[in-house]
Amino acid sequence: MIRFEHVTKVFGSGKRVLDDVSYEIEKGEIFTIVGPSGTGKSVSLKHMIRLLSPTSGRVWVGDDCVSEAEGRELSRIRSRFGYLFQSAALLAWMDVYDNVALPLREKTRLTEGEIEFKVRDALEKVGLGGEGASMPSDLSGGMQKRAGLARAIVTEPEIVLYDEPTSGLDPVTSRRIDELIADLSSRLGITSVVVTHDLHSALSISTRIAMLGGGKVLSIEPPSAFIHSTLPQARAFLEAQYITRRGAWEANRP
Repeated sequence: MIRFEHVTKVFGSGKRVLDDVSYEIEKGEIFTIVGPSGTGKSVSLKHMIRLLSPTSGRVWVGDDCVSEAEGRELSRIRSRFGYLFQSAALLAWMDVYDNVALPLREKTRLTEGEIEFKVRDALEKVGLGGEGASMPSDLSGGMQKRAGLARAIVTEPEIVLYDEPTSGLDPVTSRRIDELIADLSSRLGITSVVVTHDLHSALSISTRIAMLGGGKVLSIEPPSAFIHSTLPQARAFLEAQYITRRGAWEANRP
């Protein structure tokens, strides 16, 4: 479905963020990318919709080489995606309904009646059926993320990219977002690519977890294998979030 072929990304400063990265994401799976800050997680997402282009290598979406596409071809490939931004990126001067309707008004020739049906359906799917008239400032952080997700799925994309979907949320709300991602993937057959630091989330929803470090893919494993990984970087992540053992701070308590 999505394929990276020997992708390297070097920024102008000479920093090599992705270094000969190759992997394939299968149709319908929830593929989660984890790793320390600055290891190329969000950069990888941006390559999938060509917000960034590789210095070398190629990125494929099905049979389409998105890293070489231009103009209408690139627009067509991008239309296959929905994107949930880390901040939800709702427009503060628009109510929730108009935020969700925006991509339909910008990219389609649907009538307002057809748009209304799709917007209300998307809001119902994320549990915000009664919030169309609310302003973003009236919503909690979790509700803003759900509104952003409604906007991401309203065009009925094949693939949804999630950039830190649980960032800044309390644990209970984070788990609700996890359930929503898994439910949408199951019910709608969406291929989901999730970037997160939240290993509780990654372990609960993923079909596979990719660990990035130093610009390279260090491992790709299902959650059942990842939680028992002997990879030092993975162990550090797991132990820092108290998933596999009691924290060192507890060991020193009287």
